[in-house]
Amino acid sequence: MIEEHVLRAAAGKPCLVTGGTGMIGREVVRLLADAGAHVRSVSLDRIEGLHPGVQQIHGDLTDFALCRTLTKDTDWVFHVAGVKGSIEITKSKPASFLVPLLMMNTNMLEAARVNGCEKVVYTSSIGAYSSAEVFVEDDHDEAEPPMDMFPGWAKRIAEMQVRAYQIQYGLENFAVVRPCNVYGPGDNFDPKNAMVIPTLMWRIANGEDPVVIWGDGSAVRDFAYAGDCAEGVVQALYHGTRGSFVNLGSGTGVTIRELVETLASFLSFRYEFDATKPSGFPRRVMDITRARDWINFNPTTSLRAGLEATWTWFQANRDEYLQRQNYFTDGGPR
Repeated sequence: MIEEHVLRAAAGKPCLVTGGTGMIGREVVRLLADAGAHVRSVSLDRIEGLHPGVQQIHGDLTDFALCRTLTKDTDWVFHVAGVKGSIEITKSKPASFLVPLLMMNTNMLEAARVNGCEKVVYTSSIGAYSSAEVFVEDDHDEAEPPMDMFPGWAKRIAEMQVRAYQIQYGLENFAVVRPCNVYGPGDNFDPKNAMVIPTLMWRIANGEDPVVIWGDGSAVRDFAYAGDCAEGVVQALYHGTRGSFVNLGSGTGVTIRELVETLASFLSFRYEFDATKPSGFPRRVMDITRARDWINFNPTTSLRAGLEATWTWFQANRDEYLQRQNYFTDGGPR
């Protein structure tokens, strides 16, 4: 749960949330608005009416002039905007990840610095890590390439930008978080580029029988609920991350089989595993000890509760993905 004194500190603060229509961003907006902050949300998505009373701006963060305007007279900046897609789309359309990420990250962080914003948090990714079974911040080796090559480098470059500010300008007000596999209401359910949980839900909802899952189900992943992750983002901005970064995850490894069985515990569908197909990397789990110690991060949503909430949202918003910015269509951003 988020700390009450953090929410009290947000009251009356002029705040900017980039990617405020996204899965994590909309939860950050909700937390801040409920706490009485003056919130502006900026996004390229065409999703209206998410948060009554919140100023929703349609804008492209690859425009530095816009970023400077947005961050002027803003105390707290939550840079959550990003580009999300499946492993397959990452490999086939790397420029659609790399270019907009580099541009929007550089612009937003520099604009916040130039305008002297009080506190800033940048949302990086587990993909900035080099490959490992358990991800621990102290084990991060900058000499090793990121496991998600193109988006991973873009995320790392922004982290280096924050560190450069610390070295050259002595700035300590920029925090960095690395979330793991985040899911929840507001996730991307586009069947062409969705991640594992929304893909499974989409296939179940569309009547696949049986739902065939690649591999034997033994691969272990760390799935973090968006609401918990959003609390971690706010806590990180408030407490700071001491010139480094903190992991945001559930702290618990879940096998793909356990994931599917949990879905089957409240949804009726048949499934089978195809062990002739690859299962992916055997284990990828985040250690969240530093986040617990440094920013009092305390994820509380169980896997089943999170999946149920996500399914309920999906049933009411099946076509929302059509209103979202699609970086993977020919020509890039609309």
